[in-house]
Amino acid sequence: MPDLLRDGPTAVDRLLRLTAARRAGRGTAVVCVDGPSGSGKTTLAAALVAARPGAGVVHLDDLLAGWRGGLPRMVADLVADVLAPRAGGRPAAHRHYDWVAGRFSGRVPVEAAELLVVEGVGAGSRLTAPYRDALAWVEAPLPLRLARGLARDGEAFAPHWHEWAAREAAHFALEGTRERADLCLLTGPEDGG
Repeated sequence: MPDLLRDGPTAVDRLLRLTAARRAGRGTAVVCVDGPSGSGKTTLAAALVAARPGAGVVHLDDLLAGWRGGLPRMVADLVADVLAPRAGGRPAAHRHYDWVAGRFSGRVPVEAAELLVVEGVGAGSRLTAPYRDALAWVEAPLPLRLARGLARDGEAFAPHWHEWAAREAAHFALEGTRERADLCLLTGPEDGG
């Protein structure tokens, strides 16, 4: 298991160096960013995209079929619709879940030149391993994660928090995601995250 970092810029630098070494100029590198809700995955993904012009991002919240949507199904869709086509040099697009309407609506093309970042719960699943060049795990203390989730999603998130936290914890335990990560980042108030 890698050391636990507390510095986002160092994490970004290490991930970019790692993907460059593993990719060696062949095609688009893929970095998966996983961890529990509210840990700072989207912030790390945005920093990676900002550091690499032409990079693209897939937010797994857009592929999950609502609060009760199955993580295994979402990961299978990610592989079938995005990762496998891109690995084969084909165009990729994924379904987009409309959280307000409670259904999928339309497809989103996936564009990325040098780097594709896949962020969200489930990004580090074993099923994505053949397609990724690096896996980052992001974590934060539970009270901070809950506060971030409520600030981001509003009170609509509150009734779902405990059920979702239990489902993602079971998923992570089954997958061993943290243990397989190339890099672990702990976020908190002192890092601005």
